[in-house]
Amino acid sequence: MGKKILVIYYTQSGQLEDILNSFTAPLADAGNTVEKIRVYMQHDYPFPWTGKAFFAVMPDCVLGVPAELKPFTLQETSYDLVILGYQAWFLSPGIPTNSILNHPSVQAVLKNTPVITITGARNMWISAMERIKKILKKSEAKLVGSIALYDRHHNFISFITIFYWMFKGKKGRWLNIFPTPGVADADIAHTAVFGNTVHKYLNTGNWEGLQDELIQQKAIEVNYNTMFIESKASKIFAIWANIIAKKKKKTAWLVAFKYYLLIALFIAAPIILTVDFIFFKPFLSARIKRQKQQYSGIN
Repeated sequence: MGKKILVIYYTQSGQLEDILNSFTAPLADAGNTVEKIRVYMQHDYPFPWTGKAFFAVMPDCVLGVPAELKPFTLQETSYDLVILGYQAWFLSPGIPTNSILNHPSVQAVLKNTPVITITGARNMWISAMERIKKILKKSEAKLVGSIALYDRHHNFISFITIFYWMFKGKKGRWLNIFPTPGVADADIAHTAVFGNTVHKYLNTGNWEGLQDELIQQKAIEVNYNTMFIESKASKIFAIWANIIAKKKKKTAWLVAFKYYLLIALFIAAPIILTVDFIFFKPFLSARIKRQKQQYSGIN
């Protein structure tokens, strides 16, 4: 008898929907019932974004403030598996993701239910996923798998191409020089392999070992430089968010944050990474290994 699976997500560009469709295709083909819920915001965000609108969401995003969703109805009161598609915004779960996780009907089906998370990111998803782990634990959900797809181009290149996509709404090669932004089509298609892996465990109802197998299949990989930068930047973002949230006039502060972000990425980060590479990283191999295991795992 087929299992009941809920897939719930928000997307603007449609990339996450493509990822989820590829990932769940083997599950549906095997005879399981795959219910897909694409949620929409009551007051949606623009796509393509404007710079002002994009940075304006930073404080609420970092501080975990949910927003109202348009009404949606779940067909079942319980599921054998919930698949959560999520995005990371400003190193935090995006406001739509946070709103989904805080929605009463979603919280009701999360309790005591196996959950798999999957994201399509530029490259930084670790801090967001760590926060999602805490939310799922509070909801008494059972996180059994975590998958992270990302843009494999260099950090600086992907930064430029993702902003071109976000602010122009075009997933193309800017100036015919830069690569196509986002997760590669081949990587999206490859998620069907992970779906087949999940199906084996779904059939037995025993999820032990799933994440280890997904890690072996490179469904999730932790890059040291990204991990290092996120660990520093997420704390600084929280300071900015708390300061800006308390201001009546936020515009100037948001502009200041934007320029801080550019300076941090293009000037400060390379310097900090170089210093770390020379003076600290060689002596912290055991600690780094533990951190990578934590962030690629489900605990």
